[in-house]
Amino acid sequence: MSTVRANAILDASGGNTATINSMTPTADSLQGFRNRIINGAMVIDQRNAGASVTNSASRTYITDRFCILGVSSGKFSAQQNAGAVTPPSGFTNYLGITSLAATSAGASDYYTIQHRVEGYNVADLGFGTANAQTVTLSFWVRSSLTGTFGAVIQNSAADRSYPFTFTISAANTWEQKTVTIAGDTSGTWLKDNGIGINLNIDLGSGSSFRGTAGSWSASNLIGVTGAVSVVGTNGATFYITGVQLEVGSVATPFERIDYGRELIMCQRYYYKTFDQEIAPVNGAQYTNGIGVPAIGTAYTTSAIRSQTIFPQPMRATPTITYFNSNVAGSPTANRWFIYIASTATWTNGTAISNGEVSTLYVSPNLDLSGLTIGYSYLVSGFLTASAEL
Repeated sequence: MSTVRANAILDASGGNTATINSMTPTADSLQGFRNRIINGAMVIDQRNAGASVTNSASRTYITDRFCILGVSSGKFSAQQNAGAVTPPSGFTNYLGITSLAATSAGASDYYTIQHRVEGYNVADLGFGTANAQTVTLSFWVRSSLTGTFGAVIQNSAADRSYPFTFTISAANTWEQKTVTIAGDTSGTWLKDNGIGINLNIDLGSGSSFRGTAGSWSASNLIGVTGAVSVVGTNGATFYITGVQLEVGSVATPFERIDYGRELIMCQRYYYKTFDQEIAPVNGAQYTNGIGVPAIGTAYTTSAIRSQTIFPQPMRATPTITYFNSNVAGSPTANRWFIYIASTATWTNGTAISNGEVSTLYVSPNLDLSGLTIGYSYLVSGFLTASAEL
C-alpha cells in the first residue's frame, strides 16, 4: 500500500515542530467528506465577492460558512484575501481580519470568527455518548502578532466547550497548526440539521468567555485565559485558511474539493441569483436584460406569480431577500420589474412578497394592476435565500 506524506506542522501547545513522516491511508481517511468544515480554503464568497466588511453586533458572514461576531460594532474588518498577502503553498484564498481600534474587552465582551457545522455532518462522531470519537483540527494561520492564541469547539447549547491554544511563533509568516481533541462523552450534541459543532476562533474576549485549555467544560467559552487579543492592538492582522476538522488523532493533508461541489455545499445554507462575482445589491448587472427568474404568470388582474427553484434542497426553509435589477433605473428593494408588451416598457411592480417558500423553491408574488389572467410576463429581479445555522 502506498504512503501519503504530509508537511511538517507546528503543535497547538507551544509552537514546537511535529513532523508527520508518513501515514498509511485507511478506509476512513480516503472516503469523501473527510473534512467536516465546508469552504475551509475560503474559496467561496457569495455575499461580499471579496469586499471588506466591518463587524456589527450581530452575526455577519464573510466567506461562505465563516462569520464574525462582536459585542460592539466597528472594532475590526473582515475580508477574503485582506491585505493581498501570498497565501500558503497550495492555497489561493484566506479570510483576513484587521483590527480597527485598540479595544480592551470587558468581562462580558467577545470578538470571534465562527464556523457552525451541521449536525448531520458530524453525527458519526458520537459526541455526547461513551463512543465519542477523537477529532483533529488543523489550519494555516498568519498574524502581525505573536504569542499564544485561543479557540474553542462547543455544542449547540454552548454548555459544553473545549478551549485550546495555538502559538504563532513568527509575525507575518504562515504557520500550520494542529490540535487533537478527545470527543466529549457528556452533554447534548445535535445530530440533525441543527448546530452539530461550533468552532470559535477568539479575536479578543473577556474573562467570562475564557477558560483553561485542554479539557471539556460545562460552560459557554470562546477562548483561553491569557490568550492574545487581536482587537487589542490597532491595525493588528490575523489571517486563516485551510481549516480542516476530521476524525482521528492525526492531521492529514487538506482535502481538496472542486469549486463546483464546494459551491453546491455552500448553497445548502445560502443561495443567490446574482453571478458569483457580484455581491447582492440593488441595481446590479443586466442593464438591458432579464434578471432571474425571467418568467411570471398573472393569476389575478393585479398579481403575478413567479418561481425560483434552488439548485439543491436548503438546510431549512430560508429567509428570502429581494433585489431589483437595473433595467428601468432608480431601483429600490422589494420591487421587481415587469415587461409590458403592449407598451414595450419595463414597469416597476408595486410590491413583491413570498407567495410560497420551502426548502426547494420560492414563488414570489409581484403586484401590478392591469394584468391579464393566465398571461405570462417577463420579470426582472434578483433574490437571496439564507438558511444558515
